[in-house]
Amino acid sequence: MPAPLSAHSSAALPAQPTHAPYSASDLAAVYRVMQERRDMRHFAGGVVPAPTLRRLLQAAHHAPSVGFMQPWRFVRITQTALRQQLHQEVEQERVRTAQALGLRHDEFMRLKVEGVLDAAELLAVCIADGRQAHVFGRRTMPQMDLASAACAIQNLWLAAQAEGLGMGWVSLFCPAAVARLLALPSGAEPIALLCLGPVQQFYDQPMLAQTGWAQREPLQNMVFDDQWGQPSAMWQATAEPPSHAAKT
Repeated sequence: MPAPLSAHSSAALPAQPTHAPYSASDLAAVYRVMQERRDMRHFAGGVVPAPTLRRLLQAAHHAPSVGFMQPWRFVRITQTALRQQLHQEVEQERVRTAQALGLRHDEFMRLKVEGVLDAAELLAVCIADGRQAHVFGRRTMPQMDLASAACAIQNLWLAAQAEGLGMGWVSLFCPAAVARLLALPSGAEPIALLCLGPVQQFYDQPMLAQTGWAQREPLQNMVFDDQWGQPSAMWQATAEPPSHAAKT
């Protein structure tokens, strides 16, 4: 067995990487699933077979987490009455959000923002209680539990896309109200309702871009060198990002 690496030294690291890149076809598939992933709001009913759902949740469970704390918990909604109650919470927050938007009230109310009643599966993603015990990596940034759970959601999303299933992340709800409906323990918190299932077709581009609500910012505006606002020299040194780069 090789000796373990020192926690404070890189001298023991191999001089050359030993892991080869994926094949061209596998690499293309990875970029494709990121490019084609969409936040879906239109669903076609149907079912998600149990083996498929287990694969998706296994993908989520393999997400990275700060300090390996694995803060994610998934509540599968199987009761029609509970799904309807959750939909009512979402609808109430949709109206409140429209009111808060002021001049964009009517425009927002015309948008379809969720598929809670239409999707084959509804999953609530929650951050577990007892998070204060996990100090590693979050002593100064306690929100890293939320960041870790978001990684699990993204894993599930990409896996669903690869399986030909649509998924939508719904965050229009009062966390306290949803926590009561799901009987969460003190300290646990819901962060997402995931609508998951078959769709007639995926949007050609993000739905909010299609409707004119917002457009994607150029990547060059998001990347700086050394300090905030300093344009990165990489755009001068290289061509435009390849067409297979993630766009979703």
